[in-house]
Amino acid sequence: MSDPVPSIRTSDSERDRVAQLLQEHFAQGRLDHEEFTDRLSRTYKSRTVGELELVTRDLPERDLADIQGAGVQSAPGEDGPPGPQLTMRDPALMVPWALYGGVNILCFVIWLILFLTGGPGYPWFLWVLGPWGILMGLVTLGVLAAPRILR
Repeated sequence: MSDPVPSIRTSDSERDRVAQLLQEHFAQGRLDHEEFTDRLSRTYKSRTVGELELVTRDLPERDLADIQGAGVQSAPGEDGPPGPQLTMRDPALMVPWALYGGVNILCFVIWLILFLTGGPGYPWFLWVLGPWGILMGLVTLGVLAAPRILR
């Protein structure tokens, strides 16, 4: 297919495509807010393909990271290499579990000191340990099962 002639009138769908391209470049930091709004205004005011090309002339058509093979991962369901698998040793799971363990050890030690010094023997620390532990278990199962469900 030949390149479009610059003097040919542009359509709304072509303007929308260029506007979406400008939004992507703005999100990636290639355009600041003022330049983005200026180019977006010029995009919707353009009447010909040549005017649209002027708006995006200095911007890459594709993301440079894709061109250089920087290893951008595809979204779930698309063809491509699968994402990394989460395990229990992943910091995203280890940090909350360490926090859970530390808080519950602290609660147990406080209860034990109170109990040994003649305080009430009611094991109140179980109200922290139990519900939080159930919630942590469910979240962990959900996080570990999510990659298998999304495939």
